[in-house]
Amino acid sequence: MHKPVCMRLLSPAVCSVTQVKPNQLSRSLRLKQTSLAGKSLRFSSLSARVPSQLVRSSRSAVTYATMSKTDAEWKAELTPEQYYILRQKGTERPGTGEYDGFYPTKGYFVCAGCKNPLYSAESKFKSGCGWPAYDKCFKGGVATNIDTTFGMRRVEIVCAKCDGHLGHVFEGERMTPTNERHCVNSVSVKYVDEPIPDGLEEAKVV
Repeated sequence: MHKPVCMRLLSPAVCSVTQVKPNQLSRSLRLKQTSLAGKSLRFSSLSARVPSQLVRSSRSAVTYATMSKTDAEWKAELTPEQYYILRQKGTERPGTGEYDGFYPTKGYFVCAGCKNPLYSAESKFKSGCGWPAYDKCFKGGVATNIDTTFGMRRVEIVCAKCDGHLGHVFEGERMTPTNERHCVNSVSVKYVDEPIPDGLEEAKVV
């Protein structure tokens, strides 16, 4: 005699006991497994077409695949000062950076770690803060994190491609029309005296 299998129905608080033969139950399970396998294959096919690593990027439809390097690889590629600031989130002393008083009329700035375009020369302005200041960035080039170190709440800015630390962004100072000041370490960027690559647009990051 076959043992009853209790199956809960979708109607409220109703449970019916139905006699189910083992071969019927086995066939039902095989059908469900086949159905699930088909869904799994369709999902795998879709996932293969989607980049596995995308980064956050404020106010941008552009996404960049993140770089994956070991700590040892970064140490080998960067100078000690670059490593300290870009990878360990250090800060250079105010007024000492190569680009603090540098205001080119053309060209652009890239990440010193991965050469990702970050800022146009036009976006750089004199803020008097002691570090290079920019009022906008290339869309998708800069990402943000909330920084709660030293008992403060600040918005950290990082390279959206390699996650290298750039500095912090501040709002509400009314220094420029965008009302943003990207306070960036000189060591984190490199100036490129060439035309801005095609397709790059500028926007606020916050």
